[in-house]
Amino acid sequence: MYRFLLTPRWWGINLFVVLAIPFCVFMGTWQLGRFEDRVQSHEQATKQPDPSTRAAEPLDELLPVDKVTSGRPAIATGTYADQFLVPGRELDDRRGFYVLTLLRTEDSGKALPVVRGWLPGTAGSVPVPAAPEGEVTVTGDLQASENIHSNGVDARGGLPEGQLGMISAASLVNLVDYDVYDAWITLPEAQAGGAAGPDDALKPVPAAAPQGSGLDLKAFQNLGYTGEWFVFAGFVLFMWFRLVRREAETARDVALGLVPEDEEPGDGEAREVRGASGDGEVAEAGGAVEVAGGVEGGGAGGAGGGAVVEVGTGVGEAGGGSDASGAAVQGSQGAKTAGTSHGS
Repeated sequence: MYRFLLTPRWWGINLFVVLAIPFCVFMGTWQLGRFEDRVQSHEQATKQPDPSTRAAEPLDELLPVDKVTSGRPAIATGTYADQFLVPGRELDDRRGFYVLTLLRTEDSGKALPVVRGWLPGTAGSVPVPAAPEGEVTVTGDLQASENIHSNGVDARGGLPEGQLGMISAASLVNLVDYDVYDAWITLPEAQAGGAAGPDDALKPVPAAAPQGSGLDLKAFQNLGYTGEWFVFAGFVLFMWFRLVRREAETARDVALGLVPEDEEPGDGEAREVRGASGDGEVAEAGGAVEVAGGVEGGGAGGAGGGAVVEVGTGVGEAGGGSDASGAAVQGSQGAKTAGTSHGS
């Protein structure tokens, strides 16, 4: 009964199932591993001390920025150069912008992006305190370059001159003619100078936790993808068993002669039902004709002799009625002849 599994069509189906199930299981396991890595990173981050409480170290010793060095205090010495405004940034549920100034270091000649602070309002319409002049030494929390998935990033472009949508070396290298570190620092205490009052003073921007170190929405997305891949594997196996069962039932019906070999199971059943219904209607119609004939014959003869129970009986009685009717006609003719003779 299951020899159909060796046909070319089923060879293709079986090959697809054999390849699809391991692939779905592999992808589900990989997504589960991603979720477990995020959970482990979150646990390690909660056990480690606050990076800002550690002793400050030279900038070059903390690069490149990773989950361990992110948020660590870094020291850099240099001279402030070009300045940019980063609009669309929120702080304390208020909308404003960052003030970012490039610090050209003495040792390497590269520029380190320094977020000196935050101001409320619209970038370009609010006066910004000037950066300190001359050589300065700054200490700030180290941060990795932003990307399109970072909070507050404006990757649409089209910003006015002097404004920046994303704090990254890739964005700054097109705006200045010197190399830029692939990192930036935020000053814990604003070192702007020149503020006229407390309202227009730069507010420090707190350091953000490194990406992928917490149980954010992406972590639970990995967990959801894990369940989806395992469901796909079960669905493929379920459909394979269902197709095998359907094919086996069809083969059994063909072997019993219930379905012709050259017909599909659905077509054969439909034709068989239509044929049976047609025969039944013809038989019922024939019976009605015979019964109706018997009733009429009995009535015409005047000697039907009761109700018609069977078709054959009704026909016979109809014949008898015809004979009686003929005898009556002959008797009438005889009586008419006798009367004529008597009269004459």
